[in-house]
Amino acid sequence: MLPSGAPAHHASVRARRAAILATLLAALLFGLGTPAAKQLLAGFDAALLAGLLYLGMGGVLALVFAARGAPPPRLTRAESAWLALSVSLGGALAPWLLFWGLARTPATVASLLLNTEVVLTALLARFLFREHYGRRLFVGLGLIAAGSAILGGGAQAPAESLPTLAVLGACLAWAIDNNATRRIAHADASFIGLAKGLIAGSCNTAIALAAGAAWPAPRAVAAALLIGAISYGLSFGFYMRGMRALGAARTSALFATAPFAGAAVAVGALGEPLTPRLLLAAAAMAGGVWIHVTERHAHDTDG
Repeated sequence: MLPSGAPAHHASVRARRAAILATLLAALLFGLGTPAAKQLLAGFDAALLAGLLYLGMGGVLALVFAARGAPPPRLTRAESAWLALSVSLGGALAPWLLFWGLARTPATVASLLLNTEVVLTALLARFLFREHYGRRLFVGLGLIAAGSAILGGGAQAPAESLPTLAVLGACLAWAIDNNATRRIAHADASFIGLAKGLIAGSCNTAIALAAGAAWPAPRAVAAALLIGAISYGLSFGFYMRGMRALGAARTSALFATAPFAGAAVAVGALGEPLTPRLLLAAAAMAGGVWIHVTERHAHDTDG
């Protein structure tokens, strides 16, 4: 005879597994966006590309929101402030920094450097927002940080380190964004995403055009919007589903598979080389991600 709480327990396990699968799908879609965007950067200003990608994100989520017919969520003043922080840092600043750095560094390196977002998200979640996880997690975070240091250690001059610093700056902005979004994860994901995409995308596009950026060919614009819709829009929806169930730190742990997907595509599709430095950094980061994910299971079991 099953305990009276067994059905609820099994439902909770199924919901957690669904959240994990949603997060992994979000990671795959987002990871594919980095090498795809790298292909477009030859004919794009970085800020303009960031703007169009996020307009694609906002557009597809606006369609989803309209199709569902749900009313806009009522956010408190504090929640509106978190949304504004998410839009400004995660929607406007982070993608511009990423694409500026991506234009000046291989997609494999930029993809793997995005693992630093996991470290920064978890540290902010732990020390600023008091989100709990085990001490073992710090070993995993240390390995990811070591991999980032290996990737960034090849610069021979200060100017050569700027692209790496730009990608790391994007990671910090997204880490703050992740924790800010966690404060409003109960709200409709498509509404949050469409607000972030349309507002941030419009701002970056307007800034780029005001600064003299030229419009690329219509086919390239359409490609940017499509990549934004898939790699940012659909990915965001799945990511929010995972965050509501798993929390910021643990969702970011699973989302850390995204950089490996991006790096693999960059090697296979773009023909970028597998250097010893890249392999060593990837091994360290993979070990860190594995520890991060398995710590989550251990914590859940113990708790």
